[in-house]
Formats: sequence, structure tokens, C-alpha cells
Amino acid sequence: MSATEKKVEQHYGYHEHKDAHIKRLHRIEGQVRGIEKMVVEDRYCIDILTQIGAVSTALESLGFQILEEHVKHCVAGALASGDEKEAQAKSEELLEAVKRFAKTR
Repeated sequence: MSATEKKVEQHYGYHEHKDAHIKRLHRIEGQVRGIEKMVVEDRYCIDILTQIGAVSTALESLGFQILEEHVKHCVAGALASGDEKEAQAKSEELLEAVKRFAKTR
């Protein structure tokens, strides 16, 4: 089996909810376009900031969902595999992801 075939068959934790995540991202994209339109139309600063806050909250919420799915699928799978090296690597990866994610808040 080639590397390409392996990649096609591999699913990550978010795979089960992929369609919902894509729909959510499209809504967020629409919100961002709305903010752009507000700026073009010289709308009131506070109204723009309110919409920016809504987009930030929506992205943060999606990020937490994907992080949760990563823990339940990728990290849990590595821990259950019995492969100590893989479990350690996924644990370290998770800690780094949490640190990066926390910095965005």
C-alpha cells in the first residue's frame, strides 16, 4: 500500500463530524465577509467589534470541538495501542496543541 493510499484511508477524530464542521466554517466565512462589508460601508466601530467577537467565539468553539475529538480519537487511540513511544508522542503533541490554542485566546 502506497503512502497516498494510506493517507486516503486514514481518518482523524473530526472525520465523523466533518460535514458539520465544514458547514460551521462556511457560516464563519459568511460572518467574516459581513464584517468586511461593514468596514466598506463605514459602519459604527462597536457594531464591527461585536461581530469580530462573534467570529472569535465561533472559531474558539470549533477549535474546542476539534481538540476534544483529537483527544477522544487520536490521543486515546495512541494510549490504547500499548505503544509507549506513540502514546508519549501523542501526549506531548496534545500539550503543545493546548498551549498554542490557549495563546489564541
